[in-house]
Formats: sequence, C-alpha cells, structure tokens
Amino acid sequence: MTRTSLTILLAVSVAATVGCTTKNYVKQQTTPLINKTNELDDMTAKNSKDIKDVDARAEAGIAAVNVKTADVEQKAQAAGQSAASAQQMADAANGRVGELTNTVANLDNYHPVAETSVKFAFNRDNLTPKAKEALDQLAGTIASTKGYIIALEGSTDSVGSADYNYDLSQRRANSVIQYLASKYNVPAHKIYVIGLGKDKPLETNKTREGRADNRRVDVRLMTNTVGDTTQPATTGQNNPSM
Repeated sequence: MTRTSLTILLAVSVAATVGCTTKNYVKQQTTPLINKTNELDDMTAKNSKDIKDVDARAEAGIAAVNVKTADVEQKAQAAGQSAASAQQMADAANGRVGELTNTVANLDNYHPVAETSVKFAFNRDNLTPKAKEALDQLAGTIASTKGYIIALEGSTDSVGSADYNYDLSQRRANSVIQYLASKYNVPAHKIYVIGLGKDKPLETNKTREGRADNRRVDVRLMTNTVGDTTQPATTGQNNPSM
C-alpha cells in the first residue's frame, strides 16, 4: 500500500468517525428537548380539558341559579295575584254587606202587601211555568197598591262555592225582574234586589227536598202607605222542577 492510499483511507476513517460522533451528539442534545416538548403538549391538553370542565360546571351552575330565580319570581308573582284576588273578594263581600244594610234599612219603612216564592231547578235561573203563574198572581195586586216597592231575595242551595252562588242567586232574581218589567211594566227603581247566595237557607241543605226549597227567589210586594194595616196575601208556592 502506498503512502497516498494510506492517507486517503485514514482520512475516510476519520471522517466516518467524526460523522457518527456528531450524530450521537445531536441525538443526545435533542432527545431531552423532544421529550420536554411532548410533556408540555400533554400538560397543555390536560389544562385545556380542565378549563373546559370548569367552564361547563360554571355554565351549569349559572343555569341552575337562573332556573331557581325564575321559579322564585313566579312564586312571588303568584303570591301577589292571590293577595290581589283575596282583596277583591273581601271588597266584594264588604260591598254586599253595605248594600244589604242599606236595603234593609230602607225596607223598614215598608210593610208587605203580598208575597210569594218562586222555585228553580238545580243550577238554573230560568222561570218555570209555575213560577210565572205565582208572579202573575202577585202582580195582580200591583195596580191597586200605592207607594209600592218589590223586594226580591235570591237564594241557592249549598252546592258550589260562595261566589258562584252569589252570582246564581242574583241571576235568579234578575229573571224575576225581567218578567215583571216586560209583562207588567214594573220600573227598575221600584225593585230592591238582595242576592243571598247560600247564606240564608230556608230549609236544611242535608236533604234533597231541603236543597230544592232553598233554590228560590222570595218576592214581596210592599207599601209605605200610612195606616194600611192589610195583612199580606200569600200566593201559591210552586214546586221546583228537578
């Protein structure tokens, strides 16, 4: 082997050794960096997931609070409406008491001339033929009665709420008013109406017959003429249509 060939071989060997050494060095230097980068990526992914979980829990908590707030507001509104309704009922009751007091006070100046009681079917306010017949008998004495008024007391049985029965008793009395006004030209200012509802039962409400008797309108023809001592005439009672 010549010196030249030996030199070339030595140079190639050195170059190969230097290349391998460089690669190993680079690998040793970069491997920790790569591992650290991977570790940071894993931590970033975990932190992102944790943040999303926290956000989801926070949104769920806010939604729950909003639902509870809305529920509280609805309950408060319902309570306010109930209070307003109770006040309206109290005002209506006071109005009925005041109206009844004034009417009774005015009726003290009158005495009865004729009276009758008309009956109604359950939950009905229309006049039966017998009811109209009883009203016709009473109305026959109107023309000969001076300074008269007609007092009506509408009543019901005990079935149903107090407010509904007040309204029903008023409607029954209105049926009598309309009949007397249309057939006998009785003016409205001559009629006093008291809707008693179920507050003044004539008979017990524990029996069918008693409830039937309580579904009625009592009608009284009255006068304020001084010195008239005529005993009140009672027209025939009519039975209810069941």
